[in-house]
Amino acid sequence: CAIFDKNGDLIANAPHIPVHLGSMSQSVKSILRQNQGTIKKGDFFVLNSPYSGGTHLPDISVIAPVFDKTGTKLLFFTGSRGHHADVGGTTPGSMPPYSNSINDEGVIIDNFLLVENNKFFEKEIIEFFKNAKHPSRNIKHNIADLKAQVAACKKGIQELHRIIEQYELYVVQAYMKFIQNNAENSIKRIIPKLNNSSFNYGFDNDKNIKVTINVDKINKKIEIDFTGTSNRNSSNFNTPLAVTNAAILYVLRTLINDNIPLNEGCLKPISLIIPENSILNPVFPNAVVAGNVETSQNITETLLGALKLCSGSQGTMNNLTFGNENYQYYETIAGGTGAGPGYNGTATVQAHMTNTKITDPEILESRFPVILEYHKIRYNSGGKGKWNGGDGAVRKIKFNEKMTVSLLSSHREIPPFALNGGQEGEKGKNWVVKADGEIINNPSGCWVIELEKGDSFIVQTPTGGGYGKK
Repeated sequence: CAIFDKNGDLIANAPHIPVHLGSMSQSVKSILRQNQGTIKKGDFFVLNSPYSGGTHLPDISVIAPVFDKTGTKLLFFTGSRGHHADVGGTTPGSMPPYSNSINDEGVIIDNFLLVENNKFFEKEIIEFFKNAKHPSRNIKHNIADLKAQVAACKKGIQELHRIIEQYELYVVQAYMKFIQNNAENSIKRIIPKLNNSSFNYGFDNDKNIKVTINVDKINKKIEIDFTGTSNRNSSNFNTPLAVTNAAILYVLRTLINDNIPLNEGCLKPISLIIPENSILNPVFPNAVVAGNVETSQNITETLLGALKLCSGSQGTMNNLTFGNENYQYYETIAGGTGAGPGYNGTATVQAHMTNTKITDPEILESRFPVILEYHKIRYNSGGKGKWNGGDGAVRKIKFNEKMTVSLLSSHREIPPFALNGGQEGEKGKNWVVKADGEIINNPSGCWVIELEKGDSFIVQTPTGGGYGKK
């Protein structure tokens, strides 16, 4: 959940998932552009299009304007973004590893008026979910989630009106400017400590992200140039601009020691060069599902490497989805983080752009026909150095019913990097153990496989890189 000013600039958001929240401002601005002069009090819009500020299709945003009491003056926006368990696509869970068009990934929503004058257009949105090339598999869940998102936005509107009543509008608006100005000044204060730098980070499937950071210490500005990054292509590792912005915003926020909310002010001293032909700037109908979850991680790693802040973390979210017509489930799996000057990496934790908590084993097994056989730390697996990288995990799920299982991950071919003479982290691995004991290995980070009752899927996550010579 987040609040925005009347121009769609981010004021503050819940400190949860960076890839969701640092990117939602682009969605609000898209709604503003497409409905210029026609937005009314009580309107709630829904969208997930990655070409209009979205991330990937399961991430659906609900955006609502906040008007004054007369309903004539637009003051702010509230927004809520949630990852839906399924929005269609070629595989259950809407995270197809082998999609080569956005149409393979699910239902595309752009600028849909979901609520008007307190009327929730349920029939209309149900038809929308039904009539896609690959329709949603559990529309009643989509509807329930959308109603929850509308309620969240309504609560935000109520609370904004409450503080306006308490402090008056001009005070609230002034403090919203103060928050952004403070964030801008916080970035400017760290600019003199930075130097010109560059980093080229290769990851699986012959992709690379190249960044050059030019620091203007006199005018306190930074140019971040991604020229030299891999061209967009038919894979789904293309990253929407909103996600690229979110990764940059996240890294900038980590440079600031002050307790400030993540907001648009952090980006004001920054100019970006993102080549139109690169994987960081796709166009319709480029597939994007892995760009949101995988390339975003590697954008972050590239920037941290250029700034020489720490060695590479696992560089993936290890996106595991499984399902059939009755069940759809999605989780990300933790790994090791990179070591840095004066500290070891952390074992089996969500790093950077994810930050989602995994489902409790009891809940997982009670709601889905699976058994979590183990989920454990791979001790001493992190990259060695003066400071060691964080250990990875290994997770084994046994299926009690036939399921389509999909894995979308990276760093199965190239290990996480190390800095200052440390050792690289370990690559991830994934394999299947069939009910009869047969083992099926897959060296790639992308995999779709049909599993039968009694089969098990194992994910071994990458580890963090070490820092410094031992």
